[in-house]
Amino acid sequence: MYRPSAFVVDDISVLHTVIRERVFATFAISTDEGIKFAYTPVILDADEGGFGMLRFHFAIGNPLAKLENGARLSLSVLAADAYVSPDWYKQTVTVPTWNYIALECEGCVHRSSHEELRQLVIDLSAQEEEKLRPKEPWLIDKVQPQRVEALLNGIVGFSLLLDRLQGKFKLSQDKKPDDIEGVITGLEERGDAASRAVANAMRTNATAP
Repeated sequence: MYRPSAFVVDDISVLHTVIRERVFATFAISTDEGIKFAYTPVILDADEGGFGMLRFHFAIGNPLAKLENGARLSLSVLAADAYVSPDWYKQTVTVPTWNYIALECEGCVHRSSHEELRQLVIDLSAQEEEKLRPKEPWLIDKVQPQRVEALLNGIVGFSLLLDRLQGKFKLSQDKKPDDIEGVITGLEERGDAASRAVANAMRTNATAP
């Protein structure tokens, strides 16, 4: 990932927060047939290894479901992103750009056992159901065991112990304070969820020690 110095973020706790908040990841692997992509949510086990470990699954028909133990896999997580109009700058005269938060990870995969896969499904649903409270969380016990087994037979689970984790927070850090404030105001006035998320990230970044 191209990371100009102003946008580099390597604080593992900050990057782990991004993964927890934006759990849907893009996976990529180089094959003899070219680059293959897949998309799936992840569970972060932050205390595993130096950078953490991710657990996830692919549909059994997905080409990436055929990965063997030790295969090297990369993934990207794109969090908030939004267009930035040059009219929002108060001092700088320049061209449009895009602000965003993104991170990249890499490591070697391990194929999950049947019990590990079942626990992954339980943990993933629990992780997301918790965000829906005060709704009572959905539990796997609500599904007949035969149905659960049939669904588990249609997916393949993996864990990925990370040995690389890099973040890029492109949030106008290379601009003057007045310009940053102008972009924040413009994004807030635009009002969509993505723009508000980028504006909030810019405010947090600007006040961080």
